[in-house]
Amino acid sequence: MNMQNLKNRIYSGDNMVSLSDVRYLPRWVVLAIDVMILMTAVSGSFYLLEKLHVHSSEAVPNYTKYLLILVVNTIYMYIFKTYSGIIRHSTFIDLFKIMLANVLTGITLGILNIITFVITGNKLFLPTFLFIYFTISVTLLFMFRLFVKEFFHFARELRRTSLKKRILVLGIDEQAIAVARALLDNPSLPYHVAGFLTQRTDSKSAKLLGRPIYNRKKLESNTKDKLDADGILIIEEMMTKEEMNHWVNLFLEKDLEVFKSPPVQKLRDDIRSSIKNLQIEDLLNRKPIKIENEEVKRRHYDKAVLVTGGAGSIGSEIVRQVAIFNPSLIVVLDQAETPLYEVELEMREKYPHIRFKFVLADISNRHRIEPLFKKYRFSMVYHAAAYKHVPLVEENPHEGILVNTFGTKNIAALSSLYKVNRFVMVSTDKAVNPTNVMGASKRAAELLVQALQDVEGNTTKFITTRFGNVLGSNGSVIPHFKKQIEKGGPITITHPEIVRFFMTIPEACELVLQAGTMGSGGEIFVFDMGEPVKILDLARRMIKLSGLEPDVDIKIIYTGLRPGEKLFEELLSDGAKTLPTPHEKIMISKDPHMEFCDIETLVNRITKAALRRDKLEVVTLLKIIVPEFKSNNSVYETLDK
Repeated sequence: MNMQNLKNRIYSGDNMVSLSDVRYLPRWVVLAIDVMILMTAVSGSFYLLEKLHVHSSEAVPNYTKYLLILVVNTIYMYIFKTYSGIIRHSTFIDLFKIMLANVLTGITLGILNIITFVITGNKLFLPTFLFIYFTISVTLLFMFRLFVKEFFHFARELRRTSLKKRILVLGIDEQAIAVARALLDNPSLPYHVAGFLTQRTDSKSAKLLGRPIYNRKKLESNTKDKLDADGILIIEEMMTKEEMNHWVNLFLEKDLEVFKSPPVQKLRDDIRSSIKNLQIEDLLNRKPIKIENEEVKRRHYDKAVLVTGGAGSIGSEIVRQVAIFNPSLIVVLDQAETPLYEVELEMREKYPHIRFKFVLADISNRHRIEPLFKKYRFSMVYHAAAYKHVPLVEENPHEGILVNTFGTKNIAALSSLYKVNRFVMVSTDKAVNPTNVMGASKRAAELLVQALQDVEGNTTKFITTRFGNVLGSNGSVIPHFKKQIEKGGPITITHPEIVRFFMTIPEACELVLQAGTMGSGGEIFVFDMGEPVKILDLARRMIKLSGLEPDVDIKIIYTGLRPGEKLFEELLSDGAKTLPTPHEKIMISKDPHMEFCDIETLVNRITKAALRRDKLEVVTLLKIIVPEFKSNNSVYETLDK
């Protein structure tokens, strides 16, 4: 903005003018200021000589000398255009031009001094005067430019800092200091490092990078305003999940935002995108299972692999992990067209060297599926295709049976018929003491798969994996809560006491792959899911991590348990025993078995009922197959009487 526009804004009533709006002063204004500085330098020089009792010749009046100095110096300043640069962006070249103009002024005045002395016998100026004038004028011109430059820098930083989030960096070790220094070296970032936070108590008076160090007691005994901080930055991989949860609970109590940063070695060039808000997943994650990569690789390298439900959350991650081991072929099967296409685009881009086949098909259609087994002769089958949403399957039990039970029968029977080496089924904790059709249909599938293991002539190893809710999966609670928070609420929870187990998608798939190498056939592998999480606590923490206040900014309302939903999920049935495995987090559940002829007869009957869309008969037969299935909050409760 030039001065005219600035004047127009002021006179129009817009008096909110930012320093960043003032682009530059007109050149004549800069020259006028410089001349005023020269006048000050001349006056100061005469004053100093007078105080030192040094008197020059009075043959020439002082005002003539005064005017002569200003004219000569101004001419040289004009010649070298010392006023043409933008002052707040002054460089060494600008300072050099000032020096040159003043040196030549001194030389010119010295020559005039000599000429005057030769002609009249009197000196215009004493050498002492010229030296003092040169020193004062150059110093003042330098200081003027330095002051303007620093003033604008300070104002700009002050403005930036006021718009930035003031954060405390958790930790005082080398990693924390390195990340803090990276933030300080990038003034364009929206974060201002206000200090450091540590568990130690011996750093009260010490400072790091010029910033204070606070200990935990200081944080506990002060409010957010007294600390003058908006948030905390946590360096990932520097603490256990237990320690992180311990700290985060305190931060959320103090209404502080929580940010996370990778270690400085992993900071990308774009630091802005490397620093993110801490997510609830970061607090729920545990140390993942360590896969025996050599064994897993041996089972997949140069082998043909089928993944059903390969476009879903679990199935697509299985595809990603299997692709790492360079199989000869991965057939990805799903009946969801758009998700399957998206997975195809991703896989062909990430793994161009792997041979893929993407098949759009329904696993309940055996005539569509069997040609795949006949053509590709799979070595491994990962069966992740299933309907999983409890209320929808409760409303449509016939569809749940056709996919979850009959579809599993198709894939498992074909695996046995075509001598697949290993069949690994993805099950759910909802299959344990089920209270809904979805869980019962998966338990029926478990019984069928286990029974197939003992059929005469079978060589396929049938393995089942059972785990709880998966973080970030399609339709799961955390993405649902995130959307509700983004919309401003409310968050809907079915019951204040409802709890669930959680694990990450990679963890779940590592379990599936590991189980495929560990099992000898007929096992149900269960994963130590840790402590269950109360959904209400989960919602409250998610709201706080978003920088909002539960029940103030985001309301929480209770909608009541949905049909078939229960408060607590289980991983083991009441009569099940567990056996250990080489992995302390993986156990084998010894659940009751059924003979194949018995389960096959019942599955054939329930499939016929499902094809007739006879909901009551479907659920009645399902309760015969799974005696522990007791409906909860459902229209099918009458069948239990």
